[in-house]
Amino acid sequence: MSQRRTLTYPSADGRHTIRAVEWLPDGTPRGVLQIVHGIAEHMGRYAHVAEFFTRRGYVVCGEDHLGHGATVTDGKYGFFAPEGGWDLVVRDVYALRRLEGERWPDLPYVLLGHSMGSFLARTCLIRWPGTVDAAVLSGTGQERAALVAFGRGVSGLLCRWRGPDYVSPLVYALSLGAYNARVHPAPGQGDWTTRDSEMAAGRKQDPLCNFRPTVSMFRDMLGGIAWIGREENVRRMDGDMPIYLFSGDRDPVGDMGAGVRRVAALFRRCSCRDVTVRLYPGGRHEMLNEPEREQVMEELAVWLADRLAKP
Repeated sequence: MSQRRTLTYPSADGRHTIRAVEWLPDGTPRGVLQIVHGIAEHMGRYAHVAEFFTRRGYVVCGEDHLGHGATVTDGKYGFFAPEGGWDLVVRDVYALRRLEGERWPDLPYVLLGHSMGSFLARTCLIRWPGTVDAAVLSGTGQERAALVAFGRGVSGLLCRWRGPDYVSPLVYALSLGAYNARVHPAPGQGDWTTRDSEMAAGRKQDPLCNFRPTVSMFRDMLGGIAWIGREENVRRMDGDMPIYLFSGDRDPVGDMGAGVRRVAALFRRCSCRDVTVRLYPGGRHEMLNEPEREQVMEELAVWLADRLAKP
């Protein structure tokens, strides 16, 4: 069993305290794996992933973003900040990378982002190139620029009309609320995130996942997605850093695989030389919570061992 410890540090917003967790392996670590969680979830959902990778010698860590998990102390779930929330969360993610790097300066460092966390991770890879040894993107994608701009515009208008902490049924229905309709899960077959009905039910019953994001969070996230989709920004990434993208081919966030391939093609156009794509047939959004999750993690572990092997 791994050792688990919690740590805290000041958020970039100057008001909140970020709550993070670190799992330690028995024996000498071989690397650090930082997980960046998705929207309306928290790091506690990754305990099984941490157990898998600590057994293979990795230190595993991650923080609860502003408006998420244990970082929330004021009841404002689903809210980053009145303005500039994406930048604040990105800086909080990178602050943990710095802290872990100070503690483990000689270990290879891997950044793994899931869903919204993959967009945050991609922002970090552009803003601080060369600071991680490998990147893993789970459930990522890249919506068309016009659609992103439309959603950002609607969310921005609602921020001005109703306030940044307003929760819009319309915006939710047009985004996260529409995904189930694209997947059409049968009764007892989970939901759009996973075919594992127990995993899907666990998320729905988790009090730290039962909230809808505010319009300002959607505005900020869509602004981040637009930014990471521009070639001039992607070209700032470290072209020698290996990147592993994995998702189900029935994941609506990744446009049923097409969006994942678009991201890989974007990276390759921008001179990223080692880009691997793994799409799982029939898999949905959370491959780390799908019935074949052990296979998913084992294949990732093999890829990491190969890419992090010392010459």
